[in-house]
Amino acid sequence: MVEIKKCLDTYALVEIFLGNKKFTDYLHKEFIINDLTLAEFYGVLLREEDEKVAHYWFKKLERYSQPADIDTLIESVKFRQAHKKTNISFFDAVGYIFSIKNGCYFVTGDKEFEDFDFVEFKKK
Repeated sequence: MVEIKKCLDTYALVEIFLGNKKFTDYLHKEFIINDLTLAEFYGVLLREEDEKVAHYWFKKLERYSQPADIDTLIESVKFRQAHKKTNISFFDAVGYIFSIKNGCYFVTGDKEFEDFDFVEFKKK
């Protein structure tokens, strides 16, 4: 059976950083991250830790990062507007749309995505 590639969101990256075993296994599988998610994760680490930690994780993950094209960004804006009652962030909308466009499952623990298609939902 062929395993479908995963697209990790910031929630999953933070859990990996924290050493949560439910998420650290993703580091040993095929995965991608869009560049906006990587930038958001960098910002979280910069705020919660320091620049040295943020830079370390950026360098560790940048080879898995792929750009989100303008069509993905526009589709993400539309998706967010269509689901405005769920309070989905722009970064999460981009991650979700990006993952679908790249044939991946969106790995998250954000409750807003629990019932969406093409989501691998995991809680802490």
